[in-house]
Amino acid sequence: MNALLDDLQWRGLIAHSTDLDALGAHLDEGSVKFYVGFDPTAQSVHTGNLVQILLAKRLQDAGHQPFLLVGGATGLIGDPKESGERVMNSKELVHEWVDKIRSQVSRFVSFEGDNAATMVNNYDWTAEMSVLDFLRDVGKHFPVNRMLARDVVARRLEAGISYTEFSYVLLQSMDYRELNRRYGITMQTGGSDQWGNIAAGVELLRRSDQVRVHAMATPLLTKADGTKFGKTEAGTVWLDPSLTSPYAMYQFFLNAEDAKVVDYLKVFSFRSREEIEALERATLEAPFKREAQRALADDVTDIVHGRAERDAAVAASGAIFGRGELGELSEATLASVLSEVGGSQVDSDATVVDALVAAGVVESKGAARRAIAEGGAYLNNERIEDADLVLAPEALLHGRYAVLRRGRKTVGIAERI
Repeated sequence: MNALLDDLQWRGLIAHSTDLDALGAHLDEGSVKFYVGFDPTAQSVHTGNLVQILLAKRLQDAGHQPFLLVGGATGLIGDPKESGERVMNSKELVHEWVDKIRSQVSRFVSFEGDNAATMVNNYDWTAEMSVLDFLRDVGKHFPVNRMLARDVVARRLEAGISYTEFSYVLLQSMDYRELNRRYGITMQTGGSDQWGNIAAGVELLRRSDQVRVHAMATPLLTKADGTKFGKTEAGTVWLDPSLTSPYAMYQFFLNAEDAKVVDYLKVFSFRSREEIEALERATLEAPFKREAQRALADDVTDIVHGRAERDAAVAASGAIFGRGELGELSEATLASVLSEVGGSQVDSDATVVDALVAAGVVESKGAARRAIAEGGAYLNNERIEDADLVLAPEALLHGRYAVLRRGRKTVGIAERI
């Protein structure tokens, strides 16, 4: 098999594909033009999309040419959801999100060299197409019985599905045909939840243009209990730092389960097989050291936000638990820690007892006073001696933040207003 596909299989990145032998032979012929699409259904891409983005980078690093499609047209419709009809966003909002997502995904691939990446928007070839042309040139190639058999459509039929969402597969399939005609693209990648749409595009090209093209899909990542990866109690882990801070992203990957951390390393890290296998052994032999988790958190935060933000996240992680200098943390980093570990605002005349409760470190003022009396309560890593101490600005980080800790592990932040 092709060496690239062999590595992708080892990393668990191939869930579905057209003929793998034919795909491998195609990749061996030279630089292949491929595409992956992102619909602007939110203002940011997330960790699930990052799987596709990094796959595109792996393919580009192997000499192939990526085309990154942002769906200005398909984003106006929305792929059918199992839970019911999507809310249709305004054109203005979708176009705004297109620009944001284009900017985000373009940071991960190179736009220079012989296999430079290209950004495309399917609104460019869809917006001016007439209904008659769409029905004659695209719709006639889609048997309704096969469309009805699609899993998501079949599950939605009883409750109801609009013609708009039912026809989404035609739009995405048309993208593959248009990109093949315009640029000679012969491979599409995506997530396994998109495999029905991806395969339909392959079939459309075979039926309408008598062209053979290729496709592959990655599996959807899950946690050990089978639930979807990339969700926290606070919600989706976004790549936009204004939605998910670098500190929060670092903590998310640092907390990866032992049972899944090696799987995540294979997908999100560019470490070699030998390095990952060594981390796998370390996890089995000394899981308490969490070497694989630290490597995963380091690598993902580096890739998404850069080394400086990763260093800040590591410093913050250590400092709030008493293993570093809190005074060196920036105000932005402390704000992100506040949103991640929990806490609340306190009035200007609040005492450390009030702050311990507000930060969620203790349940009551009585418990706060007991912790202080026992010598187990800390303000900005300094043991609290006086339960009546008022949180004056000069005693706080950046004049407003109080990192409160009880013992070694219970931490929260209060912000003085």
